[in-house]
Amino acid sequence: MGKRRLQEFRLICAILAALAAAAIFSVMVGRYAMSLGDISTILFARLRGYPVDASLAQANVVLFTLRIPRITLAILVGSALALSGAAYQSMFQNPIVSPDVLGVTHGAGVGAAAAILLDLPSLGIHLLSFAVGICAVTLVLVIAGIIGRDTKRVSVAVLVLTGMVITFFFFWLMGSFAKANSYRNVMIMLVVTVLGSAPLFLLRWQINAMSFGDEEAKALGVNVKYTRVLVILCSTLLTASSVSLCGTITWVGLVVPHMIRLAAGPNNDVLFPASMLAGGLFLLIVDDFSRVIVPGELPISILTSMIGAPLFIYMLFRGRREWI
Repeated sequence: MGKRRLQEFRLICAILAALAAAAIFSVMVGRYAMSLGDISTILFARLRGYPVDASLAQANVVLFTLRIPRITLAILVGSALALSGAAYQSMFQNPIVSPDVLGVTHGAGVGAAAAILLDLPSLGIHLLSFAVGICAVTLVLVIAGIIGRDTKRVSVAVLVLTGMVITFFFFWLMGSFAKANSYRNVMIMLVVTVLGSAPLFLLRWQINAMSFGDEEAKALGVNVKYTRVLVILCSTLLTASSVSLCGTITWVGLVVPHMIRLAAGPNNDVLFPASMLAGGLFLLIVDDFSRVIVPGELPISILTSMIGAPLFIYMLFRGRREWI
């Protein structure tokens, strides 16, 4: 194993270990605190089929009804958002592009809200959220393409500004896991994450090739239009499903992939899995703060915005000229 591969392997293992530690910590903290000993006792009893001690009955309910599904959902949503952000950044060859910036997140939020107002079933909420998210990003790309027609090239600055304009057509929803932490939602998010991430992982070398430009990618045998459409569809599916279950959670798709890219480089063989793990870790930690920082519960989007917005401004000020 080469030195570079060893460093990448160590990075992924470190993130995975941190995620496991954060998950254990997340089970323990909250308005109903639980010790590691109590958790171990409950898990041991459940695994062996023994009845849980009466003194731990409330802890048992909290653990399996609230904590475990919420923690699992936070990890899945964070992974989905981070992977979609990494795919967008790789495809557009710029670390300041993400589904948030291009209007996908807010468009999906409008679709989900409209479906709820129309009293559609769960599948209808997901489908309408996905459809409006696709419409939002398509509108951004069409308008940006018209603006950049004279230059034969759509700059990232035009994409970002167009995305911000489109976002103003959509209202803001504050994401939270407070009412989404059911095993049913966990299973839905798990299935969507697998369906949305599998094509992105299979296409990761094509997306790597596209980072050198469309002409170079075509010379390597990449179907650029097909790959770009599939990346947009899969990334939008991941984002829209997260929004339809938990509301709008911004900045994860921008912050996490950018940080992983700084640590591991642009190779999607490492960037995609590391971003998924780091996204789950990031959103899990932020959700812990949202549960304990105030007596009630702080909307998670407030905390992600407090982290993501300053970083975005920093990236704009410090960004290289070729970004725009």
